[in-house]
Amino acid sequence: MKAYDYLVVGAGLFGAVFAHEAALRGKKIKVIEKRDHIAGNIYTHEVDGIQVHQYGAHIFHTSDKQIWDYVNQFATFNRYTNSPVANYKGKIYNLPFNMNTFNELWGTKTPQEAMNKIAEQKSAAKITDQPKNLEEQAISLVGTDIYQKLVKGYTEKQWGQKATDLPAFIIRRLPVRYTYDNNYFNDTYQGIPIGGYTQIVEKMLDHPQIDVKTGVDFFDNKEKYLKDYPRVIFTGMIDQYFNYQLGELEYRSLRFESEELSVDNYQGNAVVNYTDAETPFTRIIEHKHFEFGKGDKNKTVITREYPVDWKRGDEPYYPVNNKRNNGLYKQYTELAKQEGNVVFGGRLGQYRYYDMHQVIHAALLAVEYELG
Repeated sequence: MKAYDYLVVGAGLFGAVFAHEAALRGKKIKVIEKRDHIAGNIYTHEVDGIQVHQYGAHIFHTSDKQIWDYVNQFATFNRYTNSPVANYKGKIYNLPFNMNTFNELWGTKTPQEAMNKIAEQKSAAKITDQPKNLEEQAISLVGTDIYQKLVKGYTEKQWGQKATDLPAFIIRRLPVRYTYDNNYFNDTYQGIPIGGYTQIVEKMLDHPQIDVKTGVDFFDNKEKYLKDYPRVIFTGMIDQYFNYQLGELEYRSLRFESEELSVDNYQGNAVVNYTDAETPFTRIIEHKHFEFGKGDKNKTVITREYPVDWKRGDEPYYPVNNKRNNGLYKQYTELAKQEGNVVFGGRLGQYRYYDMHQVIHAALLAVEYELG
């Protein structure tokens, strides 16, 4: 084991970028992954000629040209633009909230008319300039009509809490546009790799200095791994690493139900959000639309996404970054500083919601810090 310079725990994007860059610098790396496949939550696989996003929709977007150029080493990206739509009790609305949405709801035709409507509803709801919770923040941004139809039910399903109990910051960056533009992201670069995401991680890990083993749980032999490897890059849950000794951090989990259908086009869009409270899932993904209908004719694959409460043993998909959890995470980082040969990385190791470009950036920073 001493022949290896690093053990990387987790073959997701953070671990793969770190392993790839360390190998280019002459280091020998062992990568272990508890799932039976590499690529973590960006894993895609082919069904009926369609790249299925097994763990939910992933759209790559960034305004950082260096990150865009970096990821384009490993795949060719198409020009996909994220333009989800909302289904509220059978009525369809454009997302993000923009002039199309306002026109569909209120019949407004100019930005000033829409702004007046939102200001009127904000005033009627007696919302101050310092919203106390997510509900007040949302109403201050888009008014009560949009909040009730397109925000409240979806958000409460997603987080498993009432909007009045959720912090305002969660929705502070909600895209609101006074233009007829359905592009969800403001970033300069956006797309999806032609042929799926798994190939990116495969290429990153395809190096004679890297050995990869899937179906291996770090916690089955934690002490041995720490003893045998001079440096460990750990991308799992930081609280689990320390056996939850300070308490559990909160996470939200997801359940996916995929279905193969004998139709060419089920919903006409890659992502449709179901924003009412009664529908138990938050969205339906139709994967073939990520690559502009590519795949077998008269076949499609859809996935319903259900948010669920996380408990030990479940897959943690995103952290609940409220005051209590952020404070607890800070205490865990103090413990982490005492682990001399372990680097904690990724969304679970650093307890933050990362987009893909942010994961790559964080991994490259870790490489720079470790190896210069």
